[in-house]
Amino acid sequence: MTKKQEDRTIKLDNEEIAKATFPIVISVSRSTDIPAFYADWFLGRLKKGYSAWTNPFNGKKSYVAYEDTRFIVFWSKNPRPLLNHLGYLRERGIGCYIQYTLNDYEEEGLELGVPKLEKRIETFKLLVNELGKGAVVWRFDPLILTDKIDMDKLLRKIEYIGDQLRGFTEKLVFSFADILSYHKVKANLERNHIHYVDWTKEQMIEFAEKLVCLNMTKGWNYVLATCGESADLDGVEHNHCVDDRLMVRFGYKSKELMDFLGAEIIKPKQQLDLFAESEPLEMPVDAILLDNNQYAVIQKNNKDKGQRTACGCMKSKDIGEYNTCPHLCEYCYANASKEVAVQNWKRHQLNKDNDTITGR
Repeated sequence: MTKKQEDRTIKLDNEEIAKATFPIVISVSRSTDIPAFYADWFLGRLKKGYSAWTNPFNGKKSYVAYEDTRFIVFWSKNPRPLLNHLGYLRERGIGCYIQYTLNDYEEEGLELGVPKLEKRIETFKLLVNELGKGAVVWRFDPLILTDKIDMDKLLRKIEYIGDQLRGFTEKLVFSFADILSYHKVKANLERNHIHYVDWTKEQMIEFAEKLVCLNMTKGWNYVLATCGESADLDGVEHNHCVDDRLMVRFGYKSKELMDFLGAEIIKPKQQLDLFAESEPLEMPVDAILLDNNQYAVIQKNNKDKGQRTACGCMKSKDIGEYNTCPHLCEYCYANASKEVAVQNWKRHQLNKDNDTITGR
C-alpha cells in the first residue's frame, strides 16, 4: 500500500524535500485563467512533476504533485493556447474537458482583455474537433443586467452564439450576476461608471422561461444548467461543473480514475435473435454510455462537501491563485484590483519557470 497522501513527499527544484498532495483530479482553475495566460507554465510544471500554491487566506505555501493526476478540468475565456498541449496530455494518459466561458460583452466593454467574439467561437470549434463533442462546455457566465443590457438583449447575444455553436456543444451553463454579495466587484463597477441592475427572483424566473423557449424554438436541444444557483427553474438543471460523469465519459480508459470515482464499467452481452436485429441494451437510468456498447455506473457520492450548498461539483484540487488574471473583466471577483493582477502577470513574465504562478 502507498503512504497516506499527507505523508508523501517530493523533491523541489532546489533539491529540498517537501510534503505534497497528490490529487487524481485537478481544477485549472477557478481562481485565474491558466489556459489563456499560463498554459506553458502549467505544462512545464506538469512535466517537472509539481507546482506550488499559496493559500489566499493564510499565505502558506503548499505543493501539488502530479504523479497521480489522471484528469484535468480546465476553465477559461480563451483556451486557445491549450491546442499546443493536448497531445502531451494524451501521451501522459491524462483526460480533460474545458469549461469555456464564451460571453458577448464586446459592445459594453465588460471584458476588454478577451479576443474578439468570432475568434473565440473559432477556438471553441477547434477544441471540439480535438477533444470531441461534450468535452467543451459552453458557459455564458455571468448574466449581467445594466442600464445598457436588458433581458431581451442578453437573449439576443445568447441566440447568436448558440446558433454558431450548433453541433459543437451539448450544454449551456449560466448564472445570474450577484453583484451585491461581492463588495469589491460592486466597487469596481461603480468606479468604472457601469450601472448594474441586480437580478430579482422574478426576473430570473422570467429569463429562464424565455431561454427555455428559445432553446426549443431554435431546435438547439442544449441541456440548460445553472452554476451555483439555488433556485429551481423549470427546464433548467443544476450543473456539476467539476463533473464525475463527464470524467467517466472522457477518461474511462484510466483504471486509476475509475477506481477513484467509484465507477464500474459494464460490458453487457448482446442478446441476438437469428431472425431480428440485436435487441437494444438495457441500462440503468443513471448509466453513462461509453464506446463499444459499454456503459458505466458511478457507485459513489463524489460531491465536494466543502463547496457552497448550491454547488454540485465533486472534489478536486484547484492549483490557481487569485489576483493573477489580466483579462481585466469589469465584474471579476478573482482580482482585488486590476493593478495587482497586472503586477503579478508581469512578475510571472520575469520568472516563467518558477514553481508558482506569480514567480515568488
